[in-house]
Amino acid sequence: MKELDKEVTKNNIVELNEVFKHFGEIAALDGVSAQISEGEFFSLLGPSGCGKTTLLRLIAGFEEPTKGTISIDNSPMFKVEANKRPTNMVFQSYAIFPHLNVEENVGYGLIRLNLGKEETSRRVDEMLQLVDLEGYNSRPAHALSGGQRQRVALARSLIMKPKVLLLDEPLSSLDKNLREQMQVELRNLQRTVGITFILVTHDQEEALTMSDRIAVMFDGKIIQIATPQELYSRPISKRVASFIGEMNFIEGQLLIDEKGKTSVEAGILGKMDVNRDQIAVPLDSGLVTIGIRPEMMSLLFEERDRTEFEIGGVIKESAYFGDMTYYTVEVSGLNSPLTISMRNTSGRRILENGESARIGWGSESLVILNKT
Repeated sequence: MKELDKEVTKNNIVELNEVFKHFGEIAALDGVSAQISEGEFFSLLGPSGCGKTTLLRLIAGFEEPTKGTISIDNSPMFKVEANKRPTNMVFQSYAIFPHLNVEENVGYGLIRLNLGKEETSRRVDEMLQLVDLEGYNSRPAHALSGGQRQRVALARSLIMKPKVLLLDEPLSSLDKNLREQMQVELRNLQRTVGITFILVTHDQEEALTMSDRIAVMFDGKIIQIATPQELYSRPISKRVASFIGEMNFIEGQLLIDEKGKTSVEAGILGKMDVNRDQIAVPLDSGLVTIGIRPEMMSLLFEERDRTEFEIGGVIKESAYFGDMTYYTVEVSGLNSPLTISMRNTSGRRILENGESARIGWGSESLVILNKT
């Protein structure tokens, strides 16, 4: 499939402007603003209770905002009923009709269009081919696997040709292998049909794998919107960094010399120069948190191995995952042990608990974050 052309300017298909939603005294959404482009795979990522599903339901029209505006395809959605919006939704439970077969489920929404039997069958066959269920027309709903039910739910939503497809954790009930397979299939499907997908998920890997951009939400607010690569390598806060994968946090001090050169002093780790794009705090912050991903640090197995910075430690624990081994390493002078991930290669042994280890890293892999 051809990738979305990132250089082409896309129109905004969904615009959220200072959206609030209160349920009694509870603020489920607290001033959410975002612009989602036409043809984009956009994910709302956050822990349970952060407001991501509430926001999806507001876009769908199942709820109305307490305050703020939602526009879809340049049209305000105020008081526009869910069935009148250019959206369709795939629910976590799939919500396919148990008494109907696959063809009847997929074509259910076409009934009110009065297309005729031949045109309805043509569209259903076309959609079943798209979701890799060709020939399953007569299969009863109860005879479908979890992955097949998910495909039926997708086909039933896409057959109505919505401008925006909303997905509320549609893969959460699948086992790990099927879930990973469906992530790839869903991403390829989005590229094929070319419409905007908005996915709600609490799974960081799922969002990173599938999305063009991700909005990270906490406490009813969007904290950061970025591409998966930007979000992982340049989180804007310690909370975002903690939620997206593993990260080591080290206390330090941000310094600026008379020429404007920036560096951080990190106690036993020493002084390290950093570029401005690595700093996610005001330059006068003083005390900061230094973040570094486990894969950005290395255990130096050979005497000849060299890196920009190096320090000694002791292996406290190792966890073997087949392709990778995760080490917990204690370093004298640090309040918390470091987590370091190493790819397992031919001939590289697994270090045992209690062994001494050399740890190496480069300053370009640091990110400078707030203390909380």
